[in-house]
Amino acid sequence: MPADLISSYRAVENLLARYAELVDDGDFAGLGLLLADATFVGSGPPVSGGEAIEKMFRDTLIVYADGTPRTQQVTSNVAIEVEEQAGTAVARSYVTVLQALPDLPLQPVAAGRYRDRFERRGGQWRFTERRVDIRLVGEVSRHLRQAAARP
Repeated sequence: MPADLISSYRAVENLLARYAELVDDGDFAGLGLLLADATFVGSGPPVSGGEAIEKMFRDTLIVYADGTPRTQQVTSNVAIEVEEQAGTAVARSYVTVLQALPDLPLQPVAAGRYRDRFERRGGQWRFTERRVDIRLVGEVSRHLRQAAARP
Protein backbone atom coordinates (compact mmCIF):
# COMPACT_ATOMS: atom_id res chain seq x y z
CA MET A 1 0.00 0.00 0.00
CA PRO A 2 1.46 3.42 -0.92
CA ALA A 3 2.66 5.62 1.94
CA ASP A 4 0.20 8.43 1.13
CA LEU A 5 -2.71 5.96 1.32
CA ILE A 6 -1.47 4.60 4.65
CA SER A 7 -1.17 8.17 5.91
CA SER A 8 -4.77 8.89 4.85
CA TYR A 9 -6.08 5.79 6.63
CA ARG A 10 -4.22 6.77 9.79
CA ALA A 11 -5.56 10.34 9.62
CA VAL A 12 -9.15 9.07 9.38
CA GLU A 13 -8.58 6.62 12.26
CA ASN A 14 -7.21 9.48 14.34
CA LEU A 15 -10.34 11.56 13.65
CA LEU A 16 -12.52 8.69 14.85
CA ALA A 17 -10.47 8.40 18.03
CA ARG A 18 -10.42 12.17 18.60
CA TYR A 19 -14.22 12.34 18.44
CA ALA A 20 -14.54 9.73 21.23
CA GLU A 21 -11.93 11.52 23.36
CA LEU A 22 -13.66 14.88 23.02
CA VAL A 23 -17.08 13.47 23.96
CA ASP A 24 -15.66 11.58 26.96
CA ASP A 25 -13.73 14.69 28.08
CA GLY A 26 -16.88 16.85 27.83
CA ASP A 27 -15.00 19.10 25.40
CA PHE A 28 -17.99 20.23 23.35
CA ALA A 29 -16.15 23.27 22.00
CA GLY A 30 -13.50 20.85 20.69
CA LEU A 31 -16.26 18.75 19.11
CA GLY A 32 -17.56 21.87 17.41
CA LEU A 33 -14.11 22.48 15.93
CA LEU A 34 -13.65 18.83 14.94
CA LEU A 35 -17.05 18.77 13.22
CA ALA A 36 -17.00 22.37 11.94
CA ASP A 37 -17.33 21.25 8.31
CA ALA A 38 -19.75 18.41 9.04
CA THR A 39 -23.38 17.52 9.34
CA PHE A 40 -24.31 15.40 12.36
CA VAL A 41 -27.24 13.05 11.78
CA GLY A 42 -28.60 11.29 14.85
CA SER A 43 -32.00 10.80 16.43
CA GLY A 44 -33.10 14.39 15.84
CA PRO A 45 -32.97 16.69 12.84
CA PRO A 46 -29.56 16.93 11.11
CA VAL A 47 -27.28 19.56 12.65
CA SER A 48 -24.59 21.32 10.58
CA GLY A 49 -21.61 23.46 11.51
CA GLY A 50 -19.42 23.71 14.57
CA GLU A 51 -21.50 26.09 16.70
CA ALA A 52 -24.74 24.17 16.15
CA ILE A 53 -23.08 20.81 16.84
CA GLU A 54 -21.42 22.14 20.01
CA LYS A 55 -24.82 23.43 21.22
CA MET A 56 -26.49 20.10 20.42
CA PHE A 57 -23.98 18.23 22.60
CA ARG A 58 -24.29 20.76 25.44
CA ASP A 59 -28.09 20.47 25.28
CA THR A 60 -28.10 16.66 25.07
CA LEU A 61 -25.43 15.22 27.41
CA ILE A 62 -25.42 15.46 31.19
CA VAL A 63 -22.04 16.70 32.46
CA TYR A 64 -20.87 16.04 36.03
CA ALA A 65 -18.72 17.98 38.51
CA ASP A 66 -15.52 16.76 36.84
CA GLY A 67 -16.67 18.38 33.58
CA THR A 68 -17.27 15.06 31.80
CA PRO A 69 -20.30 12.89 31.04
CA ARG A 70 -18.52 10.08 32.93
CA THR A 71 -18.48 7.94 29.79
CA GLN A 72 -16.02 5.87 27.85
CA GLN A 73 -16.79 5.42 24.16
CA VAL A 74 -15.39 2.31 22.55
CA THR A 75 -15.16 2.49 18.75
CA SER A 76 -14.64 -0.90 17.12
CA ASN A 77 -15.11 -2.88 13.90
CA VAL A 78 -13.65 0.06 11.99
CA ALA A 79 -13.73 -0.20 8.20
CA ILE A 80 -12.27 2.69 6.17
CA GLU A 81 -12.33 3.20 2.41
CA VAL A 82 -10.14 5.98 1.02
CA GLU A 83 -10.37 7.47 -2.47
CA GLU A 84 -6.92 9.03 -2.45
CA GLN A 85 -7.21 10.78 -5.83
CA ALA A 86 -10.59 12.32 -4.97
CA GLY A 87 -9.50 13.24 -1.43
CA THR A 88 -12.52 11.53 0.11
CA ALA A 89 -13.08 8.68 2.52
CA VAL A 90 -15.91 6.80 4.20
CA ALA A 91 -15.82 4.82 7.42
CA ARG A 92 -18.11 2.40 9.19
CA SER A 93 -17.69 1.48 12.83
CA TYR A 94 -19.48 0.27 15.93
CA VAL A 95 -19.78 2.34 19.09
CA THR A 96 -20.40 1.16 22.64
CA VAL A 97 -20.88 3.84 25.30
CA LEU A 98 -19.99 2.83 28.85
CA GLN A 99 -20.84 4.95 31.87
CA ALA A 100 -20.03 4.81 35.59
CA LEU A 101 -20.79 7.13 38.50
CA PRO A 102 -20.08 6.78 42.21
CA ASP A 103 -23.58 5.33 42.67
CA LEU A 104 -23.90 3.72 39.22
CA PRO A 105 -21.77 0.65 38.42
CA LEU A 106 -19.90 0.56 35.13
CA GLN A 107 -22.36 -0.44 32.43
CA PRO A 108 -23.06 -0.09 28.73
CA VAL A 109 -25.70 2.60 28.18
CA ALA A 110 -25.86 2.63 24.38
CA ALA A 111 -24.51 0.76 21.38
CA GLY A 112 -24.82 1.30 17.67
CA ARG A 113 -23.05 2.22 14.49
CA TYR A 114 -21.34 5.22 12.97
CA ARG A 115 -21.25 5.95 9.25
CA ASP A 116 -18.86 8.77 8.45
CA ARG A 117 -17.71 10.79 5.46
CA PHE A 118 -14.45 12.69 5.22
CA GLU A 119 -12.78 15.10 2.84
CA ARG A 120 -9.18 16.22 2.56
CA ARG A 121 -9.05 20.03 2.48
CA GLY A 122 -5.82 21.96 2.43
CA GLY A 123 -3.94 18.72 3.04
CA GLN A 124 -5.95 17.92 6.21
CA TRP A 125 -8.66 15.28 6.59
CA ARG A 126 -11.96 16.55 8.04
CA PHE A 127 -15.33 15.06 8.94
CA THR A 128 -18.05 16.07 6.48
CA GLU A 129 -20.76 13.84 7.92
CA ARG A 130 -21.34 11.68 10.99
CA ARG A 131 -24.42 9.44 11.01
CA VAL A 132 -25.21 7.81 14.34
CA ASP A 133 -27.55 4.83 14.47
CA ILE A 134 -28.02 3.77 18.10
CA ARG A 135 -29.52 0.29 18.06
CA LEU A 136 -29.34 -0.74 21.72
CA VAL A 137 -30.21 1.54 24.61
CA GLY A 138 -29.64 0.87 28.29
CA GLU A 139 -30.09 3.10 31.33
CA VAL A 140 -29.52 6.57 29.85
CA SER A 141 -31.28 8.71 32.46
CA ARG A 142 -27.87 9.68 33.89
CA HIS A 143 -26.42 10.31 30.42
CA LEU A 144 -29.01 12.13 28.30
CA ARG A 145 -30.90 15.24 29.43
CA GLN A 146 -34.16 14.23 27.70
CA ALA A 147 -34.11 10.80 29.33
CA ALA A 148 -33.47 12.39 32.74
CA ALA A 149 -36.49 14.68 32.25
CA ARG A 150 -38.88 11.76 31.66
CA PRO A 151 -41.01 10.68 34.66
